[in-house]
Amino acid sequence: MNGNTKMVEILFVHGALVRDGAWWWRRVAERIHEQTGTASRAVELPSCGEGAPPGTAGLLEDARALRDALDDVDEAVVVGHSYGGVVIAEGADHPAARHLVYITSYLPDIGQSQADIMSGEQDPVSFAPGDDGTIRVADYTASSFGDRFWQDLTDSEARAEAWNRLTAQSVGAFGTPTTRAAWQGRPSTYLVCAEDRSTSLALQRFHADRATRSIDLRTGHHPFLSRPDLVTEQLIEVLRTD
Repeated sequence: MNGNTKMVEILFVHGALVRDGAWWWRRVAERIHEQTGTASRAVELPSCGEGAPPGTAGLLEDARALRDALDDVDEAVVVGHSYGGVVIAEGADHPAARHLVYITSYLPDIGQSQADIMSGEQDPVSFAPGDDGTIRVADYTASSFGDRFWQDLTDSEARAEAWNRLTAQSVGAFGTPTTRAAWQGRPSTYLVCAEDRSTSLALQRFHADRATRSIDLRTGHHPFLSRPDLVTEQLIEVLRTD
């Protein structure tokens, strides 16, 4: 692309308190591959128990997983959802990271943690601590959680599968301050989810202002589930123009 013979791939970084990243991104990944031939992969996050015992890995291990994936590609568009943006800040300071894409996510300053970022939210998600160094969502049913996080997803089977992929996550993922800000000095795109009932629009706008460009989507917190066509369109635009 643009005369560059290097192979460009997409690396997807999922959000907090879920597992099986490939499932969350599948609808977008398949469309992009069909339309452009671009390969992609989902980074597994140790803090969510992907490849690590519960409570033993935090932000730094998640960032290392991203850097290991970047080591394996020529160039990458790195896409982060929600907490995934903090992982990008810490882990995408890498020569293969060509463009960063944030979906209702965060571009933190050095020294900020996920907990710091969310501390000002007026309607925080309810969590419960475990006795193994993890936390998980609490006080939700499948219906109430879905109404908050994927209210615009009409596929009942997909809603059930999403609910079943919630998981505990290490406390260290939320409390560890970042030591890098990979978004500084790199081109970036922010997809604002204007109907998100979890991350406030004000917080999204604050972080979107730090990106090179931002686009509004009329979606909830998980547009790659509810409107994969819109996310695909924006990612293909990044692939073609960056």
